[in-house]
Amino acid sequence: MTTTTNPGKVITGLVRFSYVHVFEAVALEEGQEKKFSVSLIIPKSDNETVDKINAAVEAIKAQVKAKNGGKLPAKFKLPLRDGDEERPDDEAYANSYFLNANCKPQPGVVGPLKDKDGKPLPITDPAQLYSGCYGRASINFYAFDTKGNKGIACGLNNLQKLRDGEHLGGRSRAEDDFSDDLPMDDGDLLD
Repeated sequence: MTTTTNPGKVITGLVRFSYVHVFEAVALEEGQEKKFSVSLIIPKSDNETVDKINAAVEAIKAQVKAKNGGKLPAKFKLPLRDGDEERPDDEAYANSYFLNANCKPQPGVVGPLKDKDGKPLPITDPAQLYSGCYGRASINFYAFDTKGNKGIACGLNNLQKLRDGEHLGGRSRAEDDFSDDLPMDDGDLLD
């Protein structure tokens, strides 16, 4: 039996999840098709993940060039972006690259806990996977040509949450907001 590998598929190292929409599909603009999506924030120091992404992108570029007489189309868009350049005022993107991944079918979402066979257990509670937590992603790169826009997009396959992180967007956790004991006076609050 021959197995073929997808040259555009990548399993990332530890990344930070942002703009998490993996339990309910959303349309980013009115009239657009609803999709599941996440932004992956990749530390620039993670050479292994960056190298895997670059290799996958180069493989897809080679496929595009083969279909276009050895050239890439003008204004060809690439998925990996520099957070320091494109989001200089957002601390979460400092010293990082990022890419946006999306899909039409809902991605699989698992956590760090495993079942008796060593398989990661699914996460079904949307509150457990949020913008700011950390994990790994299974993604795939593919060429697109839509309404005059051409480039390489990133498809989302699956996510694995590995650890919690500070919520992005200024949201706090209830556990943190109410960790101090409420000072009680002599009267009963429920009277």
